[in-house]
Amino acid sequence: MSKYILIVSFLFASFISSAQELNCTVSINADQTGQQNLQVFRTLESQLIDFINTTNWTNKTYKNQERIDCNMSIIITDFESNLFSATIQIQASRPIYSSTYASPIYNYNDKQFNFSYSEFEPLNFNINTFDSNLISVIAFHVYTILGLDADTFELNGGEEYFDTAKQIVNTAASSGSAGWKSSDGNQSRFRYNDALVSQVYKEFHTAMYEYHRQGLDLMSQSQKDAKNNIINAIGILKGINDRRPNSYLLRTFFDAKADEIQSIFTGGPNVNITDLVNNLNRMAPTKRDNWSKIQF
Repeated sequence: MSKYILIVSFLFASFISSAQELNCTVSINADQTGQQNLQVFRTLESQLIDFINTTNWTNKTYKNQERIDCNMSIIITDFESNLFSATIQIQASRPIYSSTYASPIYNYNDKQFNFSYSEFEPLNFNINTFDSNLISVIAFHVYTILGLDADTFELNGGEEYFDTAKQIVNTAASSGSAGWKSSDGNQSRFRYNDALVSQVYKEFHTAMYEYHRQGLDLMSQSQKDAKNNIINAIGILKGINDRRPNSYLLRTFFDAKADEIQSIFTGGPNVNITDLVNNLNRMAPTKRDNWSKIQF
């Protein structure tokens, strides 16, 4: 019996230690190319799923139930030989304490995603080198997801991951691929990461922690207190917006959170929403339809 227990314990420990950080689905849509049934697209999809979910992105051990749920949807708009033009939509969520609900933490539409790929080529990531734009873009978003997730559980918990994403940006900047340099527009990977590591936006990390850990995670204990903490977190974001109106960082935040915020404040215990709605309309005017539905 003792040998059986030892074997089971070892197998269980091995399973736990082998679990990686992400539980990511990948889908590739090539309808726009007119060649959507080519095997190369299915091969790339399968390789990316394996690459993202089996790579050790950190030196930490994640239990299977702790893996971060995310989705990457790639739309191939054109290709010639091994050169692909595409966009990639990345979404990620984290579970809420004592709930079956998963809160969205990342919703990023990356339109600067051209890459080269030959079917069955190895997909490997090395932080110190630029191997391909495909690998660098995927790795950048993986570390951004890890950072945002960590921010929601611990104050400034994502700093090391955002710094790693910054290293990817710096390494890729000389590649000539779009999205890695300050000159690549205001909605680029460079701009987003630059805000995440900048002292100008440092309160964003506090807001992420208070919104999730002091807000959503407390819903099962006191909905009113949780809602007020979420209002306070959104007030912190207003301070950022006052300094940097219409920042890409906040626009991306509200792309992920607009439906959730609307849902939180359209039912349950009554709280003062006057300042909340005013702040939301100032920070995210494109989401006015959501904010107009916040009422008691």
